[in-house]
Amino acid sequence: MTHPPAGRRAPGARALLASALSVTALLATAACSLQDEPRPRWFSASATPTGASPAGERPAGSGAGLTQAQAQAALITAVDLGEPWGPTRGARTWRDGLLKGTTEDRDCQRLLDALYTEELFGAPAGPRATVAFDDAGTDAQLRYHVAAHPPADVDRTLDWLKSLPGKCGEFTAATTRGGVQAVQVSDTRLPPVGDARQALRVTLAGETEEGELTYLTMDLAAVRVGEETITLTNAGLGEVDEEVTRQTVEVGAQRLSEIRKQGRARI
Repeated sequence: MTHPPAGRRAPGARALLASALSVTALLATAACSLQDEPRPRWFSASATPTGASPAGERPAGSGAGLTQAQAQAALITAVDLGEPWGPTRGARTWRDGLLKGTTEDRDCQRLLDALYTEELFGAPAGPRATVAFDDAGTDAQLRYHVAAHPPADVDRTLDWLKSLPGKCGEFTAATTRGGVQAVQVSDTRLPPVGDARQALRVTLAGETEEGELTYLTMDLAAVRVGEETITLTNAGLGEVDEEVTRQTVEVGAQRLSEIRKQGRARI
């Protein structure tokens, strides 16, 4: 893989840095325009869990977390990412071909399952919003979730993630298509945002049924901001820029923090 020269940021990373500097100003209009503009065609959000109060009736700062509209407003956008990122064209074929696998170790299997399902913290305790983007230059895919989860459960899961480079630094996994993947797990650095955070870089090397070599790289990052959690995956068979992962987390955590403050101010 190739990486941007030292001292230079990839176009997407530069756009994210500029977005971080202006995020507070952008948030002032985000909530107001939310109800007036149609949802982007790539947006999807989960339904309210059975038995829970409607998301729109949950005031932020009351102990019930964000409303559904606030969770949607907390998502990153294509403007934040900049070129060459754009709306996703759908789930990548490598998700089923490479991520859907089995291994003997319980912790390593749990990691594979979390990478495939993107349910790192289980079912959310409140509203959830999701968005996905594709990098037209490298064919990478970035998927971003905002959801409410019990803080204590989130912190336990983050501690578990932190332990994985020691527990699952290197292992093999058998895919559902009969292939074998050599998996490596390592820590990756995140900016000091939110109340708690952890990130991993996972690589899977193997070959297709036709003997073609494959090399999948995936960044998995999670940040807790109060009662809400950001989960991000940035993955692809080509170059996957760690700086994009870090800057996306930084912009997203700032935006989520501001929306939480706005919600408390309206109570």
